[in-house]
Amino acid sequence: MGTLSNQIHFTIRGDKRQPVLLFLHGFLGNCEDFDAIVPHLSDNFCCLSVDLPGHGQTQVAEENYTMSNTAELIVHLLDRLNISQCHLIGYSMGGRLALYLALQFPDRFPKTVLESASPGLRTESERLARNQHDAKLADRLESDLPAFLADWYEQPLFRSLKQHPNFEQLMQQRLKNRPSELARSLRHLGTGEQPSLWDQLKLCQNPLLLLVGECDRKFITINQEMAHLCKTAHLEIIPNVGHTIHLEDAQTFANHLRRFL
Repeated sequence: MGTLSNQIHFTIRGDKRQPVLLFLHGFLGNCEDFDAIVPHLSDNFCCLSVDLPGHGQTQVAEENYTMSNTAELIVHLLDRLNISQCHLIGYSMGGRLALYLALQFPDRFPKTVLESASPGLRTESERLARNQHDAKLADRLESDLPAFLADWYEQPLFRSLKQHPNFEQLMQQRLKNRPSELARSLRHLGTGEQPSLWDQLKLCQNPLLLLVGECDRKFITINQEMAHLCKTAHLEIIPNVGHTIHLEDAQTFANHLRRFL
């Protein structure tokens, strides 16, 4: 593990002579979120995980919380680690960032796996409404993290995750976050703040694997439309899970990654 490039914290496991996989976690997560997946892959791949701005041990200036600047930090980190190419695996917020990276730097990222992700919001009015909503969430988060987490995981897309035997362990891990940093992430890297990537999907030349849980109806609809627009995308709907596939069914998630990569 280490910290480079304006204090981005990362862990790296496996032999860098093998193909490198870069894991990008979701909101509230950190570089440990894919720990259940890495043992299934480390024989054939080198697994690099980062703490995104506002999460874990990463410490960067506030201007680096935006999607474009976070992407630049990640590319700079790869340069410093002498990784010219790697495959991307991004979950939710990390999936939105992974799609941005794949579209902006296609030569660096030959294949991308998007788990429960979206290309953002299409219209300015949708983005404005989402920003106002997220600003209220960020204020709530700063004032009472435990209450915020309890409400956050009441969302329908997490219903199946709450039944998972490791859910309480996950909640304890989430409570270790710094509320002010998380709030900053929500304000700068939330869905309303990111540029819409819908129109760029049809320009994507590299293979995309879209993974979505059978119980996550909202993201099934989004990803079906993404697959329709992008000729290099392949959609897989994973049975018996919701939004957080890599935690709810690590083995199936890893199997899909191996087949695709």
